[in-house]
Amino acid sequence: MKPVNETLGEYSDLFMLIAALVYLVAFFLFMWDMATASKTIRRVENELYDDHVRELEEVGERKAQKTANAEVSAPALVGAGGGSSTAAWDDTGREDTDVSGPADRLDQRQTSGHTADMFGDHRVGARLVSDDMDYSGHTRRPWANVAVAITVFAAVIHTAAVISRGVAANRVPWSNLYEFMTTGALVISLVYLGFLIRKDLRFVGTFVTAVIVLMLTAATIGFATPVANEQPALQSWWLVIHVSVAVMATGIFSLTFAMSVLQLIKQRAEVKAKAGQQPWSFLRLVPSSFALENWTYRLNAVAFVMWTFTLIAGAIWAEQAWGRYWGWDAKEVWTFVIWVVYAGYLHARATRGWTGTRAAWLNIIGFTCLVFNYTIVNLYFPSLHSYAGV
Repeated sequence: MKPVNETLGEYSDLFMLIAALVYLVAFFLFMWDMATASKTIRRVENELYDDHVRELEEVGERKAQKTANAEVSAPALVGAGGGSSTAAWDDTGREDTDVSGPADRLDQRQTSGHTADMFGDHRVGARLVSDDMDYSGHTRRPWANVAVAITVFAAVIHTAAVISRGVAANRVPWSNLYEFMTTGALVISLVYLGFLIRKDLRFVGTFVTAVIVLMLTAATIGFATPVANEQPALQSWWLVIHVSVAVMATGIFSLTFAMSVLQLIKQRAEVKAKAGQQPWSFLRLVPSSFALENWTYRLNAVAFVMWTFTLIAGAIWAEQAWGRYWGWDAKEVWTFVIWVVYAGYLHARATRGWTGTRAAWLNIIGFTCLVFNYTIVNLYFPSLHSYAGV
């Protein structure tokens, strides 16, 4: 076995602690963005209202110009009293006594308070973010932007910690529960930041950073393991293949878990809004529950393929290490249970119409099984995988 660099391992632990603290700062900034969302909403509403008023004025000016042109070109009619008047005629030759146009009707609604109501109720949320998570250009959120920048900084430190751990041990850094959790937290962070490049997921930043901080805290406090060589049973390329894919799948499942929790909160807010109650201001910056559910389903479909590969690769590795593909080991059983739950989720969502609350809770149950597998099963169930428990 290659010698272990204990000094570099200590630096890795220090980097991991610093990364956890920086993630914690990002978490509080995301929380502050949520707390100040009402100010953002009011500012955006005012900007949208001003744009709407300008559109009304432009329509009114065009309508007034057309009316003036019509008065100039209309024929003069001699009345009984000798006076003259003008009249507007429609295409059928009948006199049109209603000269009010769209601009007049919009002005009337504005005067009656309709416009103010339109920009004051929950429906403005549909103007701020679409179901494709595309935000209005007016929606500037400086605190969320700072939180994202700090999350990127934390991810850089986190990456350095994971890499230095692997270099110190001369192997891949996911041979025990401490390393699996720290590497898994890094995957969650990178997956989140990767999706931020294409879709605006700042609204879920609070939940994602909270999961990362909890994982790093549990790893460094509850499952701290000094850097060391791996056990003989783990000295295989299947460790790189099998566990790396499992880590990526876990990262995506963690992100969809956060989105399902937010979906339930958003769905409850939508019900309250229909009943005339005012939802949390922050939730008006969040896409609809339907959009959250659709994106959760798409991501879970990708993660499920990865988890299927994890299950198959684990069976192949078990045959090479222990001479059998399946032995009803506790770890193997729970890996299969997780596969069944997510398979049921995808099947029920696609063919049985399980949408909304049922789909969200089924996804949450799947993630709960995942957490149970990597904590309780690893620590307390008798298993051939118990060497990876700490």
